[in-house]
Amino acid sequence: MADQDRTPQYKENSLSLIGAVALGTGVMIGAGIFALTGQMAEMTGRLFPLAFLAAAVIVSFSAYSYVKMSNTFPSAGGIGMYLQKAYGPTLPTAFHALLMYFSMVIAQSFLARTFGSYTLELFDLGDRSLFVPLLGVGLLLTAFLINLSANRLIEGVASVLGFIKIGGIIVFGIVGVFIADSIEMGSGNDAPTPTITGFLGATALGILAFKGFTTITNSGSELKDPKRNLGKAITISIALCVVIYALVGFAVASNLSLAEIIETQDYSLAAAARPALGEAAVAFTVILAMLATAGGIIASVFAVSRMLAMLTEMKLVPHRHFHMPGSVQKHTLVYTIVFGLVLTAFLT
Repeated sequence: MADQDRTPQYKENSLSLIGAVALGTGVMIGAGIFALTGQMAEMTGRLFPLAFLAAAVIVSFSAYSYVKMSNTFPSAGGIGMYLQKAYGPTLPTAFHALLMYFSMVIAQSFLARTFGSYTLELFDLGDRSLFVPLLGVGLLLTAFLINLSANRLIEGVASVLGFIKIGGIIVFGIVGVFIADSIEMGSGNDAPTPTITGFLGATALGILAFKGFTTITNSGSELKDPKRNLGKAITISIALCVVIYALVGFAVASNLSLAEIIETQDYSLAAAARPALGEAAVAFTVILAMLATAGGIIASVFAVSRMLAMLTEMKLVPHRHFHMPGSVQKHTLVYTIVFGLVLTAFLT
């Protein structure tokens, strides 16, 4: 009975290609894009659009490896399974897989607190030090309930949030380009001079905007025709993000000078949309950021809980049931949320 309980229960063919793309882009197009443009411009000056392109090229090499591995070894373990195939059931495999796991849980806590911070821009609830973690905890609990449900609901929520978020960003980009006085970006006297070091730093930062594609590999045990669709989902997600990031960068650069982009780096999208939408641009950007963080957390929890379950199944990490009913995958979902809740509540 114990051995039966240890086996994660995955429903094959319960996730579509569109659902996998929605989960992948949900992690990739997080709240970071709303500040990333300004931060990259500060590091590399007027060359920041090329830094985005360089990041996409570098990511494509890594993505090619993931596509090949996922087509050959589709599973819920994702990177954990790939490490196991490469290095066997060894301590380095477990260490690096757990390093990936905890880094993603930490990222979830940051996203949860970011959600709280953006929400308070719309609603003045008082003490931010109290309500930011409270709102983050509430979002994590909501993500937990959604991930407890069937994959069809998870896919549906991720798809709806992704559609609204991506559609909103595309609308922003089109409006930004349409209202632009010029397609050229002004530099200004106080704009930073591009340097090789700054460009490399901006490129490394831009890679973070694509990092979430790795979570798609954790849907291998539930995706329809995984040996074909896992690679497709990774490719489509990255291509979609390249188009969206290029549109955002072009819209921002067309409406703001380089100095203005740097000055408003935490809300450069809102600043670029303000000429057409006025102060409504701030609310528009905040709502998009809230959707981005919510969708990112739901997708990330889906992926990392399955990776931990697969590591348990491969006996690379120990497991205790703690008298909880259900499969190991449900247990690892609980562990993932608990870790995230603790970090969100006490992270400063």
